[in-house]
Amino acid sequence: MCNQTRYLIFFQYIGTKYSGAVKVPPHQLGKKGVQDHLEDAIRRLRPLNPVSLSISSRTDRGVHALSNSAHFDLQRKNDKPLFTEDVLVEALNFHLKDEEISITRAYRVPADFHARFRALSRTYVYRIALGVSHRSQLPLTERNMCWNLRNTELDVGAMSEAATVLAGTHDFSSFRAVNSDLPFKNPVKTLDVARIHPGRAFVCEHFHREIPFWEFTFRSKSFLYKQVRRMTGALVAVGQGRISLGELKEILEARDSLAYPPNIVAPACGLFLTRVDYNQSDLLPSPQTSTAASDG
Repeated sequence: MCNQTRYLIFFQYIGTKYSGAVKVPPHQLGKKGVQDHLEDAIRRLRPLNPVSLSISSRTDRGVHALSNSAHFDLQRKNDKPLFTEDVLVEALNFHLKDEEISITRAYRVPADFHARFRALSRTYVYRIALGVSHRSQLPLTERNMCWNLRNTELDVGAMSEAATVLAGTHDFSSFRAVNSDLPFKNPVKTLDVARIHPGRAFVCEHFHREIPFWEFTFRSKSFLYKQVRRMTGALVAVGQGRISLGELKEILEARDSLAYPPNIVAPACGLFLTRVDYNQSDLLPSPQTSTAASDG
């Protein structure tokens, strides 16, 4: 007879060396996904059940996360107690020590909990560095963590006004990637937050100047494939004067990914998934899990 429990984990990663958040199909060679490494770490715990991780948010190749989440089931023999949350975090991080992936928190959750479908919202932050003509001018710690623009100034007022156009409930088909592998996903999304604010300036002594940063924050229950990068690229294009506020409205109202201007999509390197929120009550173990834990 065996005990099995479902865990929700929160984890962070630097996405540069990974193919994205989800696992790579067996027939594909090259970089692995974050999920591949997480599942390998869970297998090192020697569970009795097959390891299958369900990730809440599918970030693209090169995109980073300060807080993504996933759930999985873990089954152990009766003579072995269930892992406490702290022990699970420590054990998984031990097996991930050679990767740029780290578990930050873990919770025991009810058996019907689903990391993707129970999420209330997801928050992304996009970082932009100004006045940097080439990424080699950035400190090593920032080179794969932002989008460097030659511009020393952007029309922040115009970008902020453009962000209000995107906020609210819309059909975001124009901001879905043309090659989306989820063409039937509902394009109507509610963007609860779309704002632009100054980030922390980086003092670069070697170049004897400060590098100013701007951050774009977006929050919604869910997003379309590459929607955040395409929204960011459009807002920057407004700030650079490449498209007008009226043209942005026309792009949104076209509801057609082909209406999105070419060559303005923001690169993956500046994008961070920063939060996945749940109802606090969902993070409490089910009575069955609580009993199993106390008996262990």
